[in-house]
Amino acid sequence: MKFLSFRFEDKLLYGVKVKREEAAWNIVRIHKELIPNEDVPATLLEGIQSGMELQETVRKCIRAAEESDHVSRYKVKFEDLVWEAPVPRTPKNVMCIGKNYRDHVLEMGTEKDLPEELVVFTKASTSITGDNALVPSYEELTDQLDYEGELAIVIGKRGKNIPEKQAIDYVFGYTIINDITARDLQSKHKQFFLGKSLDETCPMGPFLVSKDEIPHPHKLSIVTKVNDEIRQDGNTSDMIFSIEEIISTLSKGMTLEPGDVIATGTPAGVGKGFNPPKFLKKGDQIKVSVQGIGTLTNEIGE
Repeated sequence: MKFLSFRFEDKLLYGVKVKREEAAWNIVRIHKELIPNEDVPATLLEGIQSGMELQETVRKCIRAAEESDHVSRYKVKFEDLVWEAPVPRTPKNVMCIGKNYRDHVLEMGTEKDLPEELVVFTKASTSITGDNALVPSYEELTDQLDYEGELAIVIGKRGKNIPEKQAIDYVFGYTIINDITARDLQSKHKQFFLGKSLDETCPMGPFLVSKDEIPHPHKLSIVTKVNDEIRQDGNTSDMIFSIEEIISTLSKGMTLEPGDVIATGTPAGVGKGFNPPKFLKKGDQIKVSVQGIGTLTNEIGE
């Protein structure tokens, strides 16, 4: 299933993409009107936190809507909604894996920079925004705003000290993140957090795809375009650390919770990697496409 969070009629809602239509099933409305005697999660995050039976609940809702006399009432056209990140506010900061693609490490440094252990940093949860959202240019703070297209994992159940062989059991699904970064702030402060955590610099979405639809997450193409110019053209098969290793390592001594989001790293082709660098400027449009998920589109605003 392709889940999404969105605003419609001034309400934060969630649903799943209608097959072969540019529209979403309004799960909250369906549940309220057609299955009123059962509890329904108010948000997609609550649904994830309620347990892995969310998909069966959604299937039940869709069947009820399809059998009703007013099917169109329970659909929202994409053109009529405002996209939100699938998880608009994560339980903890967005966890990010750095230096997880060899060619990206080399474009930013040398062979000596290739990691032997997981490189982990975070983006503040207040940096999260959705598909089609304008990302501020922050011209007063930076002139080195950069992009990083990434596959992201969304955790589906609580776990600690998770063995690698069981790691995928803890995944709810996958989405896309553009880890927009102020490179100069990153260098100035000698760490990643401030340069990574400016408000609205973590676009996420458009969909959260359940893991059953992506059985081979290590075989997905990742393409990032800026103003339709291909900048990044990679594949998750090139990860240094696998999804299983990432989840297992992060969970050693730290509890992963439903709704936690983990960005798995970016391929080569970031703006700083060019000579001269190709940093983002006002009016630039960035599109990050991940096979099986869709395309996350954002523009740099004022």
